[in-house]
Amino acid sequence: MEKLGGKGYINVLQVNDYRNKRCLDTEYSGVKKRWQEIEDSKLKFIQDNVDPRRCNFIDHEVAESWIRSQEMGVNPYTKTIDQRLDGDNVAKIIRSNQHLVDITQELFESLQLNNFERATSITLYLFEKNGILLWYQGEILRFAPECDSLTGLVWSEKTVGTCAHILSMQLKRPVHLLGPEHYCLSFENSSASAAPILDDKGDIVAILVLGQHLNNIPLECFLTLSSDSYVLGLTTALAAAIESKLRLNQSYDYLAVVNNRLKSTDYTLTAMLGTIDEGIVIIDKVGKIVLLNTEGRKILRIGDGVKSKGSIDEFVNRRSRLMSLVLMGEDTEVVETIYNGSDEMSYLVSIRPIRDLGSKEIEGAVLKLGNIEKVSCVAVNKSVGTASFTFEELVGESKVFKQSVALGKKFAVSPENILLTGESGTGKELFAQAIHNRNRSQGPFMAVNCAAVPKELIESELFGYEGGSFTGAERNGKPGKIELAHGGTLFLDEIGDMPMELQAVLLRVLEDKQVMRVGGRRYKRVDFRVVAATNKDLFQMVKENLFREDLYFRLAVLTVTLPTLRQREHDVELLSQYFIRKYCKKVNWSMMEITPAALQILNGYSWPGNVRQLENAIIYAANTAQNQLIEPDNLPPLVTTNCGSMKAEGSGVKDEIYTIETMERVIIENALYKTKNNITKAAELVGLGKSTLYRKLKEYNINVDD
Repeated sequence: MEKLGGKGYINVLQVNDYRNKRCLDTEYSGVKKRWQEIEDSKLKFIQDNVDPRRCNFIDHEVAESWIRSQEMGVNPYTKTIDQRLDGDNVAKIIRSNQHLVDITQELFESLQLNNFERATSITLYLFEKNGILLWYQGEILRFAPECDSLTGLVWSEKTVGTCAHILSMQLKRPVHLLGPEHYCLSFENSSASAAPILDDKGDIVAILVLGQHLNNIPLECFLTLSSDSYVLGLTTALAAAIESKLRLNQSYDYLAVVNNRLKSTDYTLTAMLGTIDEGIVIIDKVGKIVLLNTEGRKILRIGDGVKSKGSIDEFVNRRSRLMSLVLMGEDTEVVETIYNGSDEMSYLVSIRPIRDLGSKEIEGAVLKLGNIEKVSCVAVNKSVGTASFTFEELVGESKVFKQSVALGKKFAVSPENILLTGESGTGKELFAQAIHNRNRSQGPFMAVNCAAVPKELIESELFGYEGGSFTGAERNGKPGKIELAHGGTLFLDEIGDMPMELQAVLLRVLEDKQVMRVGGRRYKRVDFRVVAATNKDLFQMVKENLFREDLYFRLAVLTVTLPTLRQREHDVELLSQYFIRKYCKKVNWSMMEITPAALQILNGYSWPGNVRQLENAIIYAANTAQNQLIEPDNLPPLVTTNCGSMKAEGSGVKDEIYTIETMERVIIENALYKTKNNITKAAELVGLGKSTLYRKLKEYNINVDD
């Protein structure tokens, strides 16, 4: 044990990263500043309703939770949780989660975390998926009426506002909250790390929390440890260990039941399998079907009265690797085409081998047949084209940008195809993700860059293929992006680069909503919405016979044009601050500031690469800055050497020589920007009378929104 700050003790193992006093002082100073900024922002929000999203030190998710907490009427000064389950319901929910509590308690004791908990004033909390406290260990914050036990408290956003475990449930990822980030002031001397515990389907079953209270720990150590990733990492590791143990126990139980069924006539298992809405087929080691549930019978079209169920080989391709995978004895998944009569359908087959409890030899396997929607979800989870952005997360305050967002929101609820146009780097894919999350967020988001996929592969990428269709094809075939987009969105980026010969096939799919794999024999119905994007003039390409006219009009039913960064008045500064905050958070650096001189250069550059180029410029500047301050010398040379501070009316930068009228117009525009379009203040700033300034505005066609 090591003594820190004159009082209180903490385990040496927990502070080995803080032995260097200078490092401790620096970390303490940075966290203390962030603490104070967040605390001030919350008081302004509570007392004066100042939007917390304006504070650079507050995460967007935290600020949104504050706003929701206020809207739900949570009292930030409350001292108690009023909502609690009665005795019978507490006992009932503890019984239903007893295995979870036992695993957590066992892990806590086996790792000897008691000493750690006492030394660091850390308390472990286990919440079930609805925020009900199941178990705790350590010194708990008395945020509840005095009672023998605090289990059964309903600790939700509606009862206590923003908390780590609540955000962890909502975001489905580990979350760390510094004291004042909690909504209720009672938690301001606490920090908490939370991590979700998931089942085998990826659904949340519980949340584990490590909460740390400022009791005997010196303030500098508390703040430094609160900012560090150690506690969050420990929380995540503990949650993963509980998750793993939970799944292992469930696997043992399930395999034991299945193994007994193979050796007896246990009709209870048949009833149990009947409650599962996915196809379950149990086979022996030679592939003979021993048992299957109702959904399995439907998939294989085997009637209830049929005694001989046959072999699984009768329902799969003769080149199938299914039985060889079973005999390998490993848990795995494979996409298989199931043939039943004249129909065929792709399923994600999960293979769980069954071993003899004594000899450990393979006795058979449990096959779980997931439908094409489940196949789509698996493919999406393994793909980089996931949809994470929403319209609320798109940054911009300019009038032209807000018009595009409003149009996108309106079109998103329509089932029609949408075409996004705009220069490279304007954020077309983020816009497509926002459209998807507005209406089809429960379905997959499949993205295809038509310019990035080789011409000879784009057909199989879009439409999929059957096994053995061409040299190098997977033996069991592969579904295409259109097939995987069933129930969701197909995003076709750079649609102008799609080969002409495939455009006709795509048009047919869009009209009929049916797709056939390369080498396939039958069409499959698919339900999806297309969002296409391009930085080219498709209509001009139609005139030049470079793009099919009928496909163009099919895709461009609803069109949204995204503005260039040059057209987005004053958004450069807003986006710059956003990218600084985003990057500093990503690399775990203290928040940086940007000087007015550097901002002037950024505002004066033409940004041919648009928002993407601006983000890259900010990353460059952040990596060259000194003392958390971005100055002109930290900006990329391409920006500083090509900045004339004067933008052309349409796009690009004017030549080196400027007319008096051009200079006057730019001075007036800068004054309006500085004064936020206040005519009186702008006139004083440039030394003109209000009537003269109004005349100049009309002369130069400068629009000012009141």
